[in-house]
Parts: sequence; structure tokens; C-alpha cells
Amino acid sequence: MRKQRTCLGILAATSAIGLVAALMTGCGSDAEPSGGVRKLTFAASTFGDPGRGPQLTQWIDEFNKSQDKIEISPAAVPYPTFGQTVLTQMGSGKGPDLVRFDMPEFEAAADAGLIAPLDKVVDVGKYDLLKQPDQFMVHDGVRHGIIFEASNYAMFYNADLIPKPPTSYEEFVSTAKSLTKGDVYGLAFRQTEAEEAGVWQDIFNYVHGFGGAWSDGKSLTINSPENLKGLQAYKDLYDANVIPRGADAATFRRMFAEGKVGMELNNGGYVTATRGQNPKLNFSVAPIPFPVRKQGAILAPIVINEASAGKEEAATFIRWALEPQNQVKLQEVLGASSVATTTQRSARSLEQTPFLTVFDELTESSLPQVVLGFEAKTPDIRKVVVQNVIAALQGKADLKSALDRAQQQATELVG
Repeated sequence: MRKQRTCLGILAATSAIGLVAALMTGCGSDAEPSGGVRKLTFAASTFGDPGRGPQLTQWIDEFNKSQDKIEISPAAVPYPTFGQTVLTQMGSGKGPDLVRFDMPEFEAAADAGLIAPLDKVVDVGKYDLLKQPDQFMVHDGVRHGIIFEASNYAMFYNADLIPKPPTSYEEFVSTAKSLTKGDVYGLAFRQTEAEEAGVWQDIFNYVHGFGGAWSDGKSLTINSPENLKGLQAYKDLYDANVIPRGADAATFRRMFAEGKVGMELNNGGYVTATRGQNPKLNFSVAPIPFPVRKQGAILAPIVINEASAGKEEAATFIRWALEPQNQVKLQEVLGASSVATTTQRSARSLEQTPFLTVFDELTESSLPQVVLGFEAKTPDIRKVVVQNVIAALQGKADLKSALDRAQQQATELVG
């Protein structure tokens, strides 16, 4: 087991508002079952997704209908504040019973002892788990999570604006420039400190797509020549004014759905959301056209809160979710994402979405968006890197100096 630390050592306490505050004031489950029914809370940012959220809720309703002693209530927590809100609550012995984490927060929570081990409550040998992504669910021989969603990054493009997708970075740049005119932009990505986690996801593709990495597994390599090259490509596109500067993800994704953005690098979960915003949009997907075929992936584990009073009931839900028929239904809801186990795409889904195979073929070259060897410290490293990269975008420092400073600051953080 990892050495446990208080969650407050990972993130400063934060206050939550509205539904989040109401949800997180205590542990999600009833301390005592009400009328013989144990009520549990499952928190995930995806429940607030306008495309997938309602379908995920219906999927959970199927579990509830199959049970007479357990009831799961989905709780949507906004993505920008999700990790900080939930980790802080779990660190104080509260929070939801079940959580869908992104990898950086999952690693931090596992390292702090905030997640209940699953080895004794879920017999993973019964299921055909995806080997490549599943390896990141186990730490020091202890399983802390089961993949809820594995979603590879690819290039989304408007097929009406771009009949033939770019296959090189040079074509990518020229396409973005040629499309940018009036209120239409060739490209969009996150570039504000307010969307720290999202910026990290976006720049991850540029770093690894140009042969870089945040570490070599033992030492940080934030300011390596390869990283500089990849992040310079990201900055060059920012400087070229081919993106809607200042627009947050919700805004430019709506613009993509409206035909006002030509390309975006995003994960498979975005397929369903895009169709939810505009079912008539003619878009497709291709591999990211960077020099190296390596990209990020959203690995989102489902975990059980160590503080939950309903661990066994929560494990019952995970075991139900892993059953083949429920995995297939979950994958249909998630769209172009994969789930924990090997599933077969239906002929109907492939007919409706032929590019599903593009995402599936990227699994072996996709990486979770963590700093290998420093997984639990990823949120801290991420903050330092994003702050310095944004400073370079805004002209407060040249990019090389910014990465040198990020290297120094992050090295001091990891000690």
C-alpha cells in the first residue's frame, strides 16, 4: 500500500455551492438503511453532460429497478471544480459513496488512502478487462478502481468545411488558417488558467504528439527539447489567431456544433455530446496528425469512498456494471469511448458512426493524462505547468524560460 497522507495535504479546502454543497455535507449513503434500502450517491461530472447525462441516469435506473435493498442517486458535479470538491470532502471523511474520477485525482485519492481497495469485493478474474488501460487501476499490487470510461483523443473535424482531413501538422496548421475568417475559426482549444485541468488535457496531446513526455518515470522532463517543440506548436497556433481566444470549452464546443469551428482535438465521449447539441452536424474523426502517434486518453475509474458506510452495496453496483449486458449498454451511452471490458461494436452502431473504429484503434498508443512515476503528484505538477504555459501564451515570458521555471518549481514540489 502507498503511504497514506491527509487529502488536505494534496488540495486546499474549498467550499461548494448549490447541489454540490447539499450533496457533500455528509457521506453519500444513509448511515442506516431507510426502510431496508441503502441509499448511495454516485458523483460524476458526466451526469451534467447534456448529451450523455440523461442516458447515464437511465442506465443507473436499470440497476435500481433490479434491486430491492440498494438505491443509487447520480449527482452531477461541475467538471472544473469536480476533483478539488470531491477530494476535499473525502479527505474530511465525507463525500459521495461512488466516484467517477479522472486519473490525476484518482491517483491522488489512492495515494492518500481515500479509496477503498476492491480486491476482496470485486473478482476481476470473472471479466475480460481491457489490459492496456486496466494496468493503471492497480497500485503496489492493490486495485483501487475499475474503468468506467476509457476515451482516446482524436481530431474532430467538420466534414462540410474539411472534405479531406489533414494528415500532418503542417496540413493541420494550413487548414486552420484557411478556415479562419469572419466568425468561423479553424481550430479551438482551451487556453485559460480557469480551465486548468482542461488545458492540461489539451497540451498533453501536443507534448506526446511531438515525441515528448512529462517525465522519464524517475525524473521530471518538463523542459525537454521535445516538450518545448510540442508546446511551441500549441503556442504557434494560439499566436496565429486561428482559435476563439478566451472562449471556454463549453463555448467553443457549441461553436463547433454550430459549424463555426472547423477542428478540435477531443476524446470519444464528445461524440454523443456533439450530436446532442446538433444532430444534423456533418462531422467526422481522424487520428491527430502530429509527428508521433501517441495521444492522451481520458481514463475515468469508478471507485468506492473509503469513508462510505455502504461499501458492500457500492461493490454490488460495480459488479452489476461489469456484467456483459450492462457493459454493452454503458458503451452505447458513452458513444465512442470504451468501457472496462472487451465489447463488440454492433453493426448498427458502426453503420451510424463508422469512425468508431478510429477511436478503438488508438487504444494501444494512448496514455492516461498523468505524470508517470509521479502519478499522485500530477495535480500539483499540472498546476505549475499550466500556469507557466499560460504565462508564455500571454507574453509574460518566453516559452523556454517558462518551461525551465516549471521544471524547477515542479521538481521542488515533488522533493
